[in-house]
Amino acid sequence: MIKVGFVSLGCAKNLVDSEYIIGLFDDPFFYYESDLKQCDAIIINTCGFILSAKEEAIDTILEIAEYKNHNLKKLIVTGCFVQRYFDDCKEGFPEVDLFVKIEDYPKMGEMLSDLFDHQFIHNYGEHRKLSNKSYTAYLKISDGCDNRCAYCSIPLIRGNCKSYPMEKIVEDARMCLEQGVKELNIVAQDTTYYGYDLYGKFMLAELIRKLDELDFRWIRILYMYPDEISEDVLVAMKDSKHFIPYFDIPVQYGNNKILKLMNRRGTVELIKEKIDLIRKYFADAYIRTTMIVGFPHETEETFTDTLRFTEDIGFDSLGAFTYSLEDDTKAAEMDEQIEEEIKVERLDRLMKLQQDIVEKKNIERVGRTYLTLIERYESLFDRYIGRTYMSAPDGVDGVVYIKSDDELEIGEFYQVEITGYKSYDLLGTIIKKEEL
Repeated sequence: MIKVGFVSLGCAKNLVDSEYIIGLFDDPFFYYESDLKQCDAIIINTCGFILSAKEEAIDTILEIAEYKNHNLKKLIVTGCFVQRYFDDCKEGFPEVDLFVKIEDYPKMGEMLSDLFDHQFIHNYGEHRKLSNKSYTAYLKISDGCDNRCAYCSIPLIRGNCKSYPMEKIVEDARMCLEQGVKELNIVAQDTTYYGYDLYGKFMLAELIRKLDELDFRWIRILYMYPDEISEDVLVAMKDSKHFIPYFDIPVQYGNNKILKLMNRRGTVELIKEKIDLIRKYFADAYIRTTMIVGFPHETEETFTDTLRFTEDIGFDSLGAFTYSLEDDTKAAEMDEQIEEEIKVERLDRLMKLQQDIVEKKNIERVGRTYLTLIERYESLFDRYIGRTYMSAPDGVDGVVYIKSDDELEIGEFYQVEITGYKSYDLLGTIIKKEEL
């Protein structure tokens, strides 16, 4: 048997791709090995979205290549970095035995069969082996993106949006359910765009209704583009049994001039209208966003607008990063690029404001009871860590630290009373186990 290891870099969407690659190796000829230094073969699925991701991809390839001095015989590298820099990869990493571009995933089984001199049982996309925790999984509903944000390289790497057929998505979701998944997280580059390229109209609301027929405990939607959030989608969520009022809406900035330069559709006013509409339907809506600081042409005035906008909205969760110049994007050609120290200083100010907003919200949550998914136990601190509906499994949102005299079951749901908070995280005590 050949011992195989996997390294998946980047986002949840990339993780889903990795799990389909892992599914190719669900074969008696192979054996999964978690200790990479003991592996005969290693597959690295890379990210190539921004500079830090590209640096991580390069560092990981070089680090794993060193294992060829030990047991490693085959090194395979796939993913966004390979798709974007295929020729450079082939020239720069002679230690790698096989590079697979994203566009070649459909024939990856054949490529691997040649490499290992073994006929693979599965083709890519036919069989998915979940690699995450057994109770939570991601469900990718499309690939690529039709938006052309000036800073983003995703369309260069993944191409235009390609929605998956609804019946295939439902089949994949059912497979997750059969493997014990209780929390399903829907992902795409733009989930609200789902179906337009395939059916000629936005179909997220219909997909919500179809997936709600499956008996998950929680279904969460990530990456919703603001201007495509329709009342039809909100009604479908409101009427559902399993979709939770969690809204991940990347707004990117709080000034119309910069939004236009970013080539983002809609305005600050439209974003506010959409969030007001969400809160009209869901009093307990949890709204998360991302911001880019230091985009070309940013001034102290436009940044002040963004601070004011952030305070006015009162986002429950906000992740921000400094603008990263990406090759072949429109923003890379713009003048008035911002100095790095200014970006960092403004990022610090934005995150300090967000911390104050979260503290006020957490004060209001003390004394309330939330259904909480138990994730793990920390023996050093004698406490459990869990997530409410307000926390996605990607580690961006806060968690709940829980004290319990009784042993709790990992991957199960409990009612937890919030007793306090610490920065972005909550503190709680167990009320009872949720009977499903």
